[in-house]
Amino acid sequence: MNETLAREAAPLLKGVPTVSRPPLPPFTEETARLKVQMAEDAWNSKDPERCAAAYTEDSWWRNRSEFFTGREAIKAFLTRKWAKEHEYRLKKRLFAFHGNRISVCFEYEYHDDAGQWWRAYGNENWTFDERGLMARREASINDVPIAESDRQFK
Repeated sequence: MNETLAREAAPLLKGVPTVSRPPLPPFTEETARLKVQMAEDAWNSKDPERCAAAYTEDSWWRNRSEFFTGREAIKAFLTRKWAKEHEYRLKKRLFAFHGNRISVCFEYEYHDDAGQWWRAYGNENWTFDERGLMARREASINDVPIAESDRQFK
């Protein structure tokens, strides 16, 4: 995996029409890891436009108990999410991949408006179209309250 390449490519992809979003499926271990790193970098930017550009126009999402479809809904969701999850920091890791699918495990930390710190643990299943855009995202996430001194991602 080339994390430097993922970081260098991210600014170049911002605002570019989503004709294709390399790497494209079918994924190898290297390209799956690159896709995961690109997703982590995008989410850590906390830029809903940048994140939503990685999804198809009609992408289907399940995030915890919320279900929605489409890039505009994704942008709205992420805007709400990051308005209440302060100092958000995410780490993703590849769990499995096959063909046009990738599964990841992740952790992220944030604090709420009251100052309570949280660590979220989760799993995501991603399905990509032939252009490398994510057509489906299913996320299961659990939050655990933590003390600020217990933070891992500072």
